[in-house]
Amino acid sequence: MFTDLTKSIITGLDVQENLQFYKADTFPTINPVHWLVSHFAVGGYSPLQRLSGMLTAHMTQIKPRNGFRWHPHRGLEIYTYVIDGELYHEDTTGGKGVITAGEVQRMFSGHFIQHQELNLTDDYARVIQIWFVADTQYMGLEPHYEQVPMANMPPRMVGDGVVRDIIGPNGATDAHVDARLTSTVIPAGGQAEIELPQPGEDLFLYFVKGNGRIQAPRFSEAIDLYDVVLASPRAETAVVTAGEQPLNYLAFYLQPFLSEQRAIT
Repeated sequence: MFTDLTKSIITGLDVQENLQFYKADTFPTINPVHWLVSHFAVGGYSPLQRLSGMLTAHMTQIKPRNGFRWHPHRGLEIYTYVIDGELYHEDTTGGKGVITAGEVQRMFSGHFIQHQELNLTDDYARVIQIWFVADTQYMGLEPHYEQVPMANMPPRMVGDGVVRDIIGPNGATDAHVDARLTSTVIPAGGQAEIELPQPGEDLFLYFVKGNGRIQAPRFSEAIDLYDVVLASPRAETAVVTAGEQPLNYLAFYLQPFLSEQRAIT
C-alpha cells in the first residue's frame, strides 16, 4: 500500500491554537550509540511525526573522531546546518567538503546516493539535519551536492535579529522542495519578532543555540535549547529576547500542517 509521505502526522498534541510553544522535553532525545545524541523535534518518536513532506528535523551531537560511515539514501533532499564544530561530508557523486558552523549543506539523493558524515576533530560537532521527501517532478535529476558558506547567505535585519534565507525564493540553496527556511541569530540581550508564515503556510520553529524568552499576548516563557514554536498565519505577534549569549533559531515555513490536524479533530 502506497503511503503519502507528504501528509502531516501530529499525535498527542493539541494544535487548535494559532501560536503554540512547546518545551524541548515534549520531544524525544535518544542516545542509540556511545558517540551520538539526537533530539527529534520532527520525525522518529516525536509527536510531530511528519510535517508536509518534512520527514525529520533533529539535532545530532557527534563525539570527536566519530560519525556515520558510508550509508545509502533514496528519494530525499537532505539539509545539514552546522551549529557547533565541523562535519566532513563525502558522497558517491564526488561531492565532499568540511561544513563549519553557520554553513549549510544540501544533498539531493535522487534514486540512490551513498555518503558519509564524520566528525574528524577533537571537539564535539552539533548539527541540525533536515530530511524532505524529494518532489516527484525532480526525481529524474541525478544525485548532487551543494555546500553554502555563510558569506553566500546575505543577511537582513528583523529587529535586532540577523536573518539568513536558506530555502525559498530568496534562499541561498538551489532547493527542490516546496518550503522556506530561515536562520535567525539575535545578539545577547537583543529582540526580534518571529516572522509569521504567509497565507498557505504554517510555521515550525526550532531553537538551536542559546536561551532567552518568548513573549506573546497569551504567554511568556523562558526559552532553552530545542524548544519549539508552531504558528499559523493568524497567530499573534511573538517577540523573542536573547539571554546573555546569542540566540539562534531555524524557522521552517511549510505547506499547511496545522489545518490538516484541525480538520481531523
